[in-house]
Amino acid sequence: MPAHATLTDLLAARAPASVALRAPGRAPLTSAALMALVERTRARLNALGIGRGDRVAIVLPNGPEMAAAFLAVATAATTAPLNPAYREDEFAYYLEDVRAKALIVLKGKDTPARAAAARLKVPVLELVPGEAAGEFTLDGGLSGSVANPGPAGANDVALVLHTSGTTARPKIVPLTQANLCASAFHIASTLALSPEDACLNIMPLFHIHGLVAAVLASMHGGGAVICTGGFDALRFFRQLDEERPSWITAVPTMYQAILARADRNVHSLARAKLRFLRSSSASLPAPVMLKLEETFCCPLVESYGMTEASHQMASNPLAGPRKPGSVGLPAGPEIAIMDEEGNLLPPGEKGEVVIRGPNVTKGYENNPEANVKAFTNGWFRTGDQGAFDADGYLTLTGRLKELINRGGEKVSPLEVDNVLSAHPAVAQALTFAAPHPKLGEEVAAAVVLREGMEVSEQGLRDFAAQSLADFKVPRRIVFVPEIPKGATGKLQRIGLAEKLGVRF
Repeated sequence: MPAHATLTDLLAARAPASVALRAPGRAPLTSAALMALVERTRARLNALGIGRGDRVAIVLPNGPEMAAAFLAVATAATTAPLNPAYREDEFAYYLEDVRAKALIVLKGKDTPARAAAARLKVPVLELVPGEAAGEFTLDGGLSGSVANPGPAGANDVALVLHTSGTTARPKIVPLTQANLCASAFHIASTLALSPEDACLNIMPLFHIHGLVAAVLASMHGGGAVICTGGFDALRFFRQLDEERPSWITAVPTMYQAILARADRNVHSLARAKLRFLRSSSASLPAPVMLKLEETFCCPLVESYGMTEASHQMASNPLAGPRKPGSVGLPAGPEIAIMDEEGNLLPPGEKGEVVIRGPNVTKGYENNPEANVKAFTNGWFRTGDQGAFDADGYLTLTGRLKELINRGGEKVSPLEVDNVLSAHPAVAQALTFAAPHPKLGEEVAAAVVLREGMEVSEQGLRDFAAQSLADFKVPRRIVFVPEIPKGATGKLQRIGLAEKLGVRF
């Protein structure tokens, strides 16, 4: 069981002299200094009339201040981190949807979030960075009386995030202090994190992956987070060289961009002392995993997570068999496979992945219809299709809403992705459904070729036909310089046919 039920307890348990936050070119922030910052921030928010349960939106660039603001605010109120790239109307939508009581922005930073807050009369708090990494003060706001002061309790909501909204209106996912602490414990345990570890965070900190896997798991393990300004393939190897992290967590698209530049950075790779790499938030093609392990001379741990589970659900073990193409063993909540009628299925049978446990949200906010669909007999339906093998490893076969229905034949786009990605000329592949007048849907794929390599559409289709049944082979392959991605680096499968103009 998790050792801590609140973020305050989790942070207070760290060795005071240990380093909590680092950033290139900045003095490190110790755990004692972080706790002092937490207490000052809580007192400041309480003085402004903001307490437990009140929503504070945070719009900050990736970096140590964003990490520290999340940690400090979440101990006293409910954080709502938002993507800094949103436009004014998007900010207005999210600020109103989460009922933000305040907005934190970087002092002197021009952002459309300011105009959105003004429209909604949401007070703006200016974050002023200090000298050490993550150190800050808050300016602005008016004094007010607080209804629920003091440190948040285990059942208080610490974080609200929206689902991606690729198939429907975004839903609000509330995650409690206990949810986040449980997930931090699970990840730290899976990765055997210790005070000797330092994670190079290149993930955005408005997304569950970066917030929990990089920041909170590191805090739980007693180690440090190296806070970068976000992922930049051109800067990555210099950061690797200068900061000497012990591990990295990222999404497959980032790793593929890193691999593309690896040959030009052999000296940095030779000096790197990584204990492991971790990949999550999307499926990692097996050839890419093997190439990463060979390039970095360390194991790659692929894991499986989602916002509703406070991130991690399953993971390949660090010390044990890692199965390429599998997301590993349950590593947090209980996991089962369920059929459409709500029956749990035995190993080997394919169905919907369902979860339950201390890191799983109790339900979407103000959305009873979605909750009825999402929960069956106490299990949360993930929307992912998969199966367990005889050894208890989980393999995902696709998103249920992404499955391609080709005239009644169901095609898993993930399966086709993996086959196309195995071709030596292919850097990235994403399979998707395209409208077809007779079949309803047809199989298509977007492909990015490796630099300096070529393959024709027919050549790639012939390659796929060696491993796939005829009905699964893409009838159209579009070669593109880059596959469209969402704000968190996930490839956007849904809607890709329309974006690329693919019809039959």
